[in-house]
Amino acid sequence: MGLAGLKPPPPPAVEHLPRWRRAVEGLRHSRMRDAEVISHHYDVSNRFYELVLGPSMTYTCAVFPSHDATLEEAQAEKYDLVCRKLDLRPGMRLLDVGCGWGGMVRHAAREYGVYALGVTLSREQADWAKRAIDDERLGDLAEVRHSDYRDVTESDFDAISSIGMTEHIGVRNYPAYFSDMLRRLRPGGRFLNHCITRPHNRPEATGAVIDRYVFPDGELTGVARIASDVQDAGLEVQHVENLREHYALTLRGWCENLEANWDEAVEEVGVEVGRVWGLYMAGSRIAFERNELNLHHILAAGTDPAGDYPFPLRPTWGA
Repeated sequence: MGLAGLKPPPPPAVEHLPRWRRAVEGLRHSRMRDAEVISHHYDVSNRFYELVLGPSMTYTCAVFPSHDATLEEAQAEKYDLVCRKLDLRPGMRLLDVGCGWGGMVRHAAREYGVYALGVTLSREQADWAKRAIDDERLGDLAEVRHSDYRDVTESDFDAISSIGMTEHIGVRNYPAYFSDMLRRLRPGGRFLNHCITRPHNRPEATGAVIDRYVFPDGELTGVARIASDVQDAGLEVQHVENLREHYALTLRGWCENLEANWDEAVEEVGVEVGRVWGLYMAGSRIAFERNELNLHHILAAGTDPAGDYPFPLRPTWGA
C-alpha cells in the first residue's frame, strides 16, 4: 500500500470545517464567513425543514402554555409572548434580526399591525418568507430581506427582536452587536434577546460534532455574561426569563416530526443529513432536560433623555 495507504479518508459530505479556519481564527464571524456557515446550516432544504419544524417553520424554542399544547400552538405563543414583552401596537416599527423563515415578522404584522422588517443571511429562508408574506397578503406591513443585519440602513425602530441570533455572532462580538441594536432603537424602545445559554458563564467549546456538522462557529455562554454586555452597551435590563423546559418540549416535537417523516426527509437531503439532525436534536433535548443548556429571554430598553419610563410598574405580558 505504501504511503498512499496512510492517507485519511475524505471527510463526510455533511462536515463543514475549512482547513484554514483554525489557523486564521480572526476570520471567524467575518461577513463572508458568517454567510457561509449560515448557508451550511439553513440552506439544507426548505422542504426538509417543513417536515421537521411543521407548518410554523420556526426553528427556535417554543413556549408551551400547557403540557398538552401542540407544537404549533406553542410556537404561536412564543411569538405572541415576544410581541407582548415588546409592547407592540399598531403603527410601530419592528426589526427582527436573524428572522429565519419570517415567523415573527408575519405574526407581529398580522396580529399587532406593526411594520415589521426581518433580515436573514439564508437566501432559502428569505425566499420562503417572501412567498409566505405574499400568501398572507401582508406585503403592506411585512418585509424580509436576504441581508446581513449590519447592512440595514434604517434606524429609530420602536422595538427589536433577536430570536436565536446571538448563538451565531460569537461571544467576543457581543459588545458591538448590542451597541448596534441600541443605535437602531428609538429612545425608550424595547429590545428582546432570545437565545440558548449555558448554566454557567465559563468558556466552553460546543464540541466537535456540533461545530463540524451542525452549527459551525456557534458559541454559547451564560445569561450573566450576556446581560452584562447588554448593560455595558447602554441598554437597561428589565426582565430575564429562563425557558429551559420549553426547549426540551420543542425538541421532542421536532424529533417526533423527523421520525414520522423520515423516509421523505432522507429522500430530500440524504441519510447522512437526516442522521446528523436526528442525533443533534435528540442530544440537545437531553441537554435541556438535564440543565446542561438553558434558553433565556433578556428584555431591555434604551434610555430616554426625556425621562419617559418605557415600562409599567409590573410586567403586563403574562409571563
